[in-house]
Amino acid sequence: MKSPVHRCRDTEHGRGQSGAGAGNNYLQTEQRIPISKDVITSSSASAMWFIRDACGIVCAVITWMLVFYAEFVVLFVMLLPSKSLTYSIVNGALFNALAFLALASHLRAMCTDPGAVPKGNATKEYIESLQLKPGQVVYKCPKCCSIKPDRAHHCSVCKRCIRKMDHHCPWVNNCVGENNQKYFVLFTMYIALISLHSLVMVVFHFLNCFEDDWTSLLFLIFTSVMFGTQVHSICTDETGIEQLKKEERRWAKKTKWMNMRAVFGHPFSLLWFSPFSTPEHGKAETYQYVV
Repeated sequence: MKSPVHRCRDTEHGRGQSGAGAGNNYLQTEQRIPISKDVITSSSASAMWFIRDACGIVCAVITWMLVFYAEFVVLFVMLLPSKSLTYSIVNGALFNALAFLALASHLRAMCTDPGAVPKGNATKEYIESLQLKPGQVVYKCPKCCSIKPDRAHHCSVCKRCIRKMDHHCPWVNNCVGENNQKYFVLFTMYIALISLHSLVMVVFHFLNCFEDDWTSLLFLIFTSVMFGTQVHSICTDETGIEQLKKEERRWAKKTKWMNMRAVFGHPFSLLWFSPFSTPEHGKAETYQYVV
């Protein structure tokens, strides 16, 4: 009798590996093996997560510098010279609150494990522990030697397989995946809001000089597009990679509201808009190994 360790398939090349006796039996019918989410959750999920990528670190630093530059312009160029103290205090407090939430969201998106699958878990002992039945095979990533659950993709920058990976964003120096998509969406939303706020103040105070300052408008357009694409991705329950690859949907279709709750946690509350609250997903989801 052949060991279950042979019943795995290379995801990059689509090859099944088996003993001569197993032959074509398990390749004829594709099945799925329900696996607890805890089994495929990286041990680093609760620890500090940081990607040592030079390009990503530079982009993240530039992001923070741009926000601080916007703070300087708004406070010292637009608000302090204003004759209305009330106007300066109200708009200064609002702008600083939005900027703080944007930077907090950025930090959470950057330092949260996006959903990395345990590295190197495609071992003989581990695959045998799955107790595969005849006709069942698991997908193994040849790059990080991990058994991949459904909808996971390998990131060449993080050098890990990421659950529900949408894309790798250099501006947050991290992948956008299952565990940190909420923070990335909040980051783009708050940056769009401070851009809109500063643009309104520019129009209100410097209407005659508006044509000389396009910075806020460019930030507003850029972050609004990013925010819109992320919300669309959540509502359709289809990551950016899945859209680009036009992958066939193998997961259950849910309503847009259920998809939003899956990312931000449920039930709906003001905590949805807080980068300091971790989404509550209820009971651990049952993941599927594509086999």
